[in-house]
Amino acid sequence: MATQERTTRPDAPVHRSLAPAGPLTAVPAPPAAPDWPTWGQRMLPAPIRGLLVDLGMWQDPQPLPPSGHLAQTIAVLDRYGWCRSLDYSPTGRMCIRGAQNLLEKTGHVTPHARSRAVDHMQSVLARHGVTMPFHAWNDLPHQQFSNIHALLTRAAYTARANGE
Repeated sequence: MATQERTTRPDAPVHRSLAPAGPLTAVPAPPAAPDWPTWGQRMLPAPIRGLLVDLGMWQDPQPLPPSGHLAQTIAVLDRYGWCRSLDYSPTGRMCIRGAQNLLEKTGHVTPHARSRAVDHMQSVLARHGVTMPFHAWNDLPHQQFSNIHALLTRAAYTARANGE
């Protein structure tokens, strides 16, 4: 029985799946996806919220490290839905960056931890031959939520392996 080699055109676009290649150890369950901030929460400047925290009248969430932030980003996308091309769609769905914005605005991640999480996402994409920013990759027309979920999961494992 002869085997036939599969060839592709050199100019054909490459679509690599980020689906897990093998079994992964479980990442601890992230905190639940937060609710949208109320108007009062959005209108209060951070210094006033800090004063209210000091007085015991407000409780800010505990910011997560990059691995927890990436896992919670998955929870946000599962709860509110995923979309392309917009941070927030008119129906409330979000892209990766929109979910990260929600988590940062509600105090679930610091800007530094978010930046480290982005670095981990970019390194996972680079290992799969993708050189574009994660938010541009999110918006590709052929993109599916399963790839988004795989990216965030792989990045969370990478961050956890690096102690973050």
